[in-house]
Amino acid sequence: MGTPLYGRYILEKLCKIVDVSLVVCQPDKPSGRDKRIEIGEVKKYSQENNLDICQPDKIKNNTAFINKIKKIAPDFIFVAAYGKILGKEILELPKYNCINVHSSLLPKYRGAAPINWAIIKGEKKTGITIMEMDEGMDTGNIILKKEINIEPNDDVNSLTIKLAVLGAKGIDEFIANILKTEYKFKSFPQDNTESSLAPKISKEICKIDWNNNCEEISNLIRGVSSWPGAHSLNSNNESVTIWSAKTNYEIEGVPGEIKKINKKMFICCGNGSLEIIKIQKSGKKVLAGNDFINGIKKNENFFK
Repeated sequence: MGTPLYGRYILEKLCKIVDVSLVVCQPDKPSGRDKRIEIGEVKKYSQENNLDICQPDKIKNNTAFINKIKKIAPDFIFVAAYGKILGKEILELPKYNCINVHSSLLPKYRGAAPINWAIIKGEKKTGITIMEMDEGMDTGNIILKKEINIEPNDDVNSLTIKLAVLGAKGIDEFIANILKTEYKFKSFPQDNTESSLAPKISKEICKIDWNNNCEEISNLIRGVSSWPGAHSLNSNNESVTIWSAKTNYEIEGVPGEIKKINKKMFICCGNGSLEIIKIQKSGKKVLAGNDFINGIKKNENFFK
């Protein structure tokens, strides 16, 4: 059970080492300005490899869906970024367990967007957790964890791929272990006092506060670079999205002030500034920072 790219990596690994009888992913959804139907990466892989696919609108009290799984009689249900919480009626279906491959070091960052929030919060490390699922949101017992560093240039896209590769290794290790032990494995409860949440990303979260220091703003930009992008209003109240930027602690100014230095575009923050690499005015194409600043007018010299 999974939907986006992260889930695809886990599915690819599972297909190499076990018999995958059914793939469950969320329904196709319209995306972008033209509302074009977007097919998730898990579904794409499943179609390419002739896997049986199911995309229920809802799973709670869905008798047809539950009966379909009962007929398969799975040993395990594996979940990787599916996007829905499983109720007791589904958790009890597999012979052994429902296993989640979660993209954080639980109990930190429980929820829908752990990769985004690890970057936004300035974490230096993250990882994956393989866990037994219960009725809570990422609260089940931990089976194993794998850790990696978050590099300064990582954004949500690059870190997703790194964690997906790590998650696939974790699944490989888990299955190898249970095959040696006749499907027995050890797990331990999470320390709830150490927990934190990673709620869905919204456009409101992505509004830049230029009074923050440049590192905090850079973390936000990197953490929401897949969607919807960190945004601000220019002095004409037009929405502008910043897709990529570098921190700079030498150039200072009034928060939100735009400066052009050595043909480069900088925006001043509460502490330091950001060199703008990729930027986009609403409804326009993405531009390099130096091209963008060459096209702005005198009365567009700050963001707010």
